[in-house]
Amino acid sequence: MAARPGQKDLTQGPIGKTLLAFALPTLFSSIIQSLNGSVNAIWVGRFLGEDALASTSNANLVMFLLMAFVFGFGMAATILIGQSFGRRDLDGARRVVGTAIGSFMPVAAAIGLFGWIFAPDLLHLLGMPATAMPLALAYLRVIFLAMPAILIIIVLMMGLRGSGDALTPLWFMLVAVVLDAGLNPVFILGLGPAPRLGIAGSATATVIANYVGLIGLLLYIYNRDLPLRLRGRELRYLKPDPAILKTIVKKGFPMGLQMIVISSSALATMGLVNREGVDTTAAFGVAMQLWTYLQMPAMALSAAASAMSAQNIGAGKWERVSAITRSGIVFNLIITGLLVALLAVADRPALALFLGGQSRALPIAQHIQLIGTWSFLLFGVTMVLFGTVRANGAVLGPLVILAIGLYPVRLGFALGAYDWLGADALWYSFPASSFANMAMAIGFYLHGGWRKARMQIPPAADELREEAEADAEPGGRINPAG
Repeated sequence: MAARPGQKDLTQGPIGKTLLAFALPTLFSSIIQSLNGSVNAIWVGRFLGEDALASTSNANLVMFLLMAFVFGFGMAATILIGQSFGRRDLDGARRVVGTAIGSFMPVAAAIGLFGWIFAPDLLHLLGMPATAMPLALAYLRVIFLAMPAILIIIVLMMGLRGSGDALTPLWFMLVAVVLDAGLNPVFILGLGPAPRLGIAGSATATVIANYVGLIGLLLYIYNRDLPLRLRGRELRYLKPDPAILKTIVKKGFPMGLQMIVISSSALATMGLVNREGVDTTAAFGVAMQLWTYLQMPAMALSAAASAMSAQNIGAGKWERVSAITRSGIVFNLIITGLLVALLAVADRPALALFLGGQSRALPIAQHIQLIGTWSFLLFGVTMVLFGTVRANGAVLGPLVILAIGLYPVRLGFALGAYDWLGADALWYSFPASSFANMAMAIGFYLHGGWRKARMQIPPAADELREEAEADAEPGGRINPAG
């Protein structure tokens, strides 16, 4: 199976160089997405005020929760595609992407429709303040129109990464982000011929950017004849294969739950921080802004290790899987370590970008950084190990480990040590939970039996029929022993 444009055979070549080259585009995609959110928040905050900014924050939380589940199912499809490419089974990879897209299209359309209808109920459930309700409703309803494109483009991009192509998702992520950030002020303010839509204009920019990005990505896939395109009889693969869909759901659901566990733990921690007063809350919020970028190398290396391991597992090259894991851990320690050291040296100017040099929250934020930032070295080791084990379908172990580390350990430490350490118990809970997660992840990687797990696509009906016919031939039958 010859490599197509942008595609990499991840089962050959130097492991460290290949892993890093595959991880960097994913890292840049994450940075671009985060910058897009920051820029859009600036537009909304500057032009429409605090109520509008609060409205978008609540709507974006809803989007994150929906995308978390899609991430899980998309990752399951990515692993199946990667293993198929490792086995040189291109038809199997196309069956997976057909099932993934075919099953997600009606689900994505239903999310858009029901989201529009039930947006008011959803905002009431979130406890949206009455003063911000009209703005939040106007924004959220339009955002739900974008959800079908957002969800499908996520699945497509993750599938492309499974095929070894990390560059194409980067370019089209860049297209969507540039359009979104550029069109925000146009539709918010009604520049040129565009209508003045206020907060709905920000959501309209997101709708246009994602549909243009999706259409452009599909055109590129077919124009360049990328391996995952479906033509002719292959279009029947868009009718979901029940066996493949069952595997995607069975393995994807726990991975989606991992994201929910992480976000719900963060919300619970924020509730504890809020009790410390406005200055501490502001300081912690700014620290989390910087931590968002600090954890990106670990997430990118985890995704790269997962895609690369999946292809090598499919090819039966287990010795490379172990080397991929080691390389991912080393790269994480180097890259994240450099960022941690840089932040330790330049924490004041970095934090002052958000708080201002005279803010009372600034020294609190510096204190939080000093205690908690280094824990992302441990977090990165855990993520790389998780990326490897889930490449063979082991998804429940990482979910249980995260749940233990983020709830009994982190929240238990924060509450249990509060009388002793005061507010510092909240900040020390981060390295405590990171160390616990890493220790459990290492134990699971070494002794968890994940190598015996199997995550494979079932053979197609045509393949089963051919196998049966082969067995029916004289040479295909098993000769009796007696």
